Amino acid sequence: MDERLTIPDAVLAKDQSPTLSSGTQFGRYEILCPLGAGGMGEVYRARDNRLGRELAIKILSRKLSAKKQDFERFEREARSASALNHPNIVTIFELGQVDSTYYIAMELVEGEGLRDMLSAGSIPLQRAIPIATQTAEGLAKAHEAGVVHRDLKPENLMVSRDGFVKILDFGLAKLVRSDSNQPLDTGTIDISQTLPGTVMGTVEYMSPEQASGLPLDFRSDQFSFGLILYEMVTGKRTFRRRSNAETLAAILRDDPEPVASLNAQAPAPLCWIIERCLAKNPKDRYSSTRELTRDLASLRDRISEAPSRHSLTRTCNLPA
Repeated sequence: MDERLTIPDAVLAKDQSPTLSSGTQFGRYEILCPLGAGGMGEVYRARDNRLGRELAIKILSRKLSAKKQDFERFEREARSASALNHPNIVTIFELGQVDSTYYIAMELVEGEGLRDMLSAGSIPLQRAIPIATQTAEGLAKAHEAGVVHRDLKPENLMVSRDGFVKILDFGLAKLVRSDSNQPLDTGTIDISQTLPGTVMGTVEYMSPEQASGLPLDFRSDQFSFGLILYEMVTGKRTFRRRSNAETLAAILRDDPEPVASLNAQAPAPLCWIIERCLAKNPKDRYSSTRELTRDLASLRDRISEAPSRHSLTRTCNLPA
């Protein structure tokens, strides 16, 4: 098992040297070793000398620190995740600054990244469904708190040694506003700080409305979640094409290959959940992510209690 902290693009290029070296004193933290690097900066394993615990330190790239929008995204990641106290969401301890370097101190998650788990193909149902259920539980918590992730993908999901799924990287998250007459989970995106037509996120895991640069709400995360679940069950990336433009077109227009044709053991309830999450029209997805979580939890419990998976295996066509 590859036990490390997983972050977006979490590998240092062969010709890329870490900004901080092992043994460096960074404020009250001692840098132990680099863990990876992404578009926003670098992540290190560190020790908090004051509390005597190990954690992860993510520093904002010095190339980006002078840009207001990059610091705002960095700060957004810390604020969004720190507002969500849930076992399936990475814990943020501190947003701070040492000299001219901004950093986030966060929970050190040791285990296996979902992207690494998918490198060998599909994941057995007995493992995939519990992972999906925990991911949905973390999403439901975020959505109920008015936070839409907007960049959900396997690179941002981690399974810890003790089996907890952790949702990482809220750098593209957005707060939503709720109607006083509606549940918080049915809020719509506050687009006051996002220009119309702006496309943000990772192409292969975008919802149709995200790919179109339209205002979006929590149901966009449901679509991204459906893409991940489809990949976990089938071993295939749902709409991946030869170019980003073709991938975006497929997300907007194409139907995914039926799950049943790629994994005959997938039970019908699971196929229905995936198809509902991948509905092109957000209105045809789940009215709340909590409802999605309940469906997955019910399926997880049924599979764990069933004497064989055959009793749950049916055709994957949605009922009329």
